[in-house]
Amino acid sequence: MTSRSEREELHRTIWDIANKLRGRVDGWDFKAYILGTIFYRYISENITHYINKLQQDAGVEDFDYACFDDEEALKAKEQLVAEKGFFIPPSQLFCNVAAKAEKDENLNETLAKTFRAIEASAVGTDAEYKMKGLFSDFIVDNSKLGITVADRNKVLCDVIIAVRDMKLSQNIQNNKNDTFGDTYEFLMSMYAANAGKSGGEFFTPQEVSEILVRLATYDNDKIDTVYDPACGSGSLLMKFQKIIGKKNPNLKYYGQEINPTTFNLCRINMFLHNVNYNNFDIALGDTLLNPAHRGMEFDAIVSNPPYSLKWVGKDNPILINDERYALAGVLAPKSAADLAFTMHMLSHLKESGICAIVEFPGVLYRGGAEKQIREYLIQNNYVDTVIQLPANLFFGVGIATCIIVLSKGKKRDGNVLFIDASNEFVKNGNKNLLEQQNIDTIVGAYINRKDEQYFCKLVSNEDILANDCNLSVSSYVEAEDTREKIDIKAVNKDIVKVVKDVNRLREKVNEFIDEMEG
Repeated sequence: MTSRSEREELHRTIWDIANKLRGRVDGWDFKAYILGTIFYRYISENITHYINKLQQDAGVEDFDYACFDDEEALKAKEQLVAEKGFFIPPSQLFCNVAAKAEKDENLNETLAKTFRAIEASAVGTDAEYKMKGLFSDFIVDNSKLGITVADRNKVLCDVIIAVRDMKLSQNIQNNKNDTFGDTYEFLMSMYAANAGKSGGEFFTPQEVSEILVRLATYDNDKIDTVYDPACGSGSLLMKFQKIIGKKNPNLKYYGQEINPTTFNLCRINMFLHNVNYNNFDIALGDTLLNPAHRGMEFDAIVSNPPYSLKWVGKDNPILINDERYALAGVLAPKSAADLAFTMHMLSHLKESGICAIVEFPGVLYRGGAEKQIREYLIQNNYVDTVIQLPANLFFGVGIATCIIVLSKGKKRDGNVLFIDASNEFVKNGNKNLLEQQNIDTIVGAYINRKDEQYFCKLVSNEDILANDCNLSVSSYVEAEDTREKIDIKAVNKDIVKVVKDVNRLREKVNEFIDEMEG
C-alpha cells in the first residue's frame, strides 16, 4: 500500500466483506474460508508472476502463465516444486477458477480437487511437510454453509468473488509491499478481537510483538535463526520478517504449535509473507513433552506461551532428567507450566542470543517450585530484564502481563533491570493500546539500562536473592504517588477563617433577630 490511509481503507473494506459473508457460520470458524481463499489467491499469483518473470528473462515477451496449456506446464512441475514448494497448473489458478465460479454448479468439487492437487504436488519432496494439510480447514461440504449443495456453493462463490475483488496484487513480483501478509495479519487480529478468549489464544498484538522482537534483536548484528516454541499463527515470527528479514532474506524461522488449525495458520502466514519453504520449519506437537527442535540453539527467541497451562509435570518422572529442566532441579508445578516454557527456551538459546517472553505475572513472585526455578535463573545471571506491561493489551486477557528477558553470555552486568511500563498506553475503546511512543519509551529504557525514578531500576542479583527471589517489578520500582498533595497547615488556616466567618455571621443573625423581636 502507498499510504497508511489506503491501508486502513483496505482493512475496513476487508472487514466489511468478512462480515457480509458471515452467515450461519460463526465468525471464528468462518475465518478458514476468508483466510484460505486469500492464501489460494496469493500462491496462484505468486507462482504466476514467478513463471512470467522467468519467461521474460528468457526473452519470451507477453507470456502469461494463466493462459498457458496445462500439459505444457506439467513439464516444469518438478523444477517449480523444488523452487517454490508447490505447483498449480494454469486451469487451477485462482483467477481462472474465480472467472467461472458464478456458473460452476460443482464449485465445491472444483475447489476440493484444486486444493488436494496443490498439496499433492509437494508429496515426496522436501516441501511435503510444509504444504500438507494447509487447506484442511477449508471444508467445502460444511453443512453450516448451507443445507443444499447449491446453497453452499453460493456462499463459496461469494467468498471467491469478494477475495478476487480485493486490491492486493501490487508489486507482488518484487515483494515491494506486504499487502497479502498485512491483510492476513489484520484479519487474524480482527477475528481474535471478536472471538474473545478462544481467539486471543493464538494471536499476539502487533505492538507487543514489536517490543519483543526489538528486545531480542538489540545489539545483535548477526541473527540467522529465530524461534517461537508456542508460535500460534506466527505473528511474532513474522514481526522478525518485517524488522530484520529485509536485511537478511535467508533468515530462518522455527516454531512449534500444538493446535492443528493454528499450526496451519502459521504456515500459511509464512507463505503470505513470501518466506520460502526452505527458510521455515514449523512443527505440530507438544513443545514441553515432545520438542521438535531438540538440540538446536537459536540466535533470538520470542514467545507468548499459554498462561498457567496445566501439564503433567512431576507426574512424569522422566521429565526431571530432561536436559531442558534438569539444571533447575525441579519441574514447574502441574497447575502452571509457565516456567517450563521458560526453561525450555533458555536451553535453546545461544550464548550470544536474547530471549524475550511474555509471562503471567504470578511466576514473578509465587513460591514452591517456581521460586526454586527463579533462584536458578538469578544465581546463574540469566535474568536480564523484567518489564511490567499495562493491563488489557491482549485479546480475551484483561490482566497486566509482563516480559522477562533472558540472556546467557551477553548479559552486561550482575543486575536485573526492572521497568514499570504499566502506564505506557493509550485507551482504544475497551482495550488499551501501545502507541509507537510507548514502544520506543520501553525499548529505550531497556537499551539505556539506567535508574529512572518511578520507571526503572537496576537491582543486583544478590539483593533479589535476599528478597525471596521476588522478580515483581513493584517490589523494586517505587510507584509515583499521583494523589493530590494536601497542605495541612493551609487547610487548617482555611478552617479557622471559615469558623471566624461563621461566628461573625451568627452574631449578625442574632442581632437581626433581636431587632425584629424588639
